[in-house]
Amino acid sequence: MGSNTFFSSILYCFLLATLASAAPFISDDIFESGPSTGRALLQAKKACAIDFENQNYTVLTSQCKGPQYPPKVCCEAFKQFACPFTDEINDLTTNCAEVMFSYINIYGKYPPGLFANECKGGEIGLDCSDVKTTTNDTQTSDTIYVPPPHFTSLITTAFFLILLFTSF
Repeated sequence: MGSNTFFSSILYCFLLATLASAAPFISDDIFESGPSTGRALLQAKKACAIDFENQNYTVLTSQCKGPQYPPKVCCEAFKQFACPFTDEINDLTTNCAEVMFSYINIYGKYPPGLFANECKGGEIGLDCSDVKTTTNDTQTSDTIYVPPPHFTSLITTAFFLILLFTSF
């Protein structure tokens, strides 16, 4: 009986650590436009796979307006636009963050560094877990929700571990 408690505790810690590490955030590193401090020999960034030129920027341009640029409104609008692309813009091996910010500045005519200076997150960046995302397409009742891959693998791993530990 004691070993089941031990294995259950390990499983609980594993699940808690996995859930905590899977939270969606936009890293603060994307706001830095300077070159890398490491060796740059043959380390050119890959082209971004997202077509930021043809994205819908109205969520930003309709809410975040000057000359005051209210930080709360602008940051929420920025998160609504950027959070669907967290994986891509957090990947510092690509130029996605630079491309995204250049198009944001082109379409919104925002002052340089507006979002970097106004939108501050925690230690790991802007929290995207509570953002209401808007899409161009209208969702219908036959829309299927596909969970993110990390969630599916988490459930599969948890099921396997529970099955393994209950068999002893």
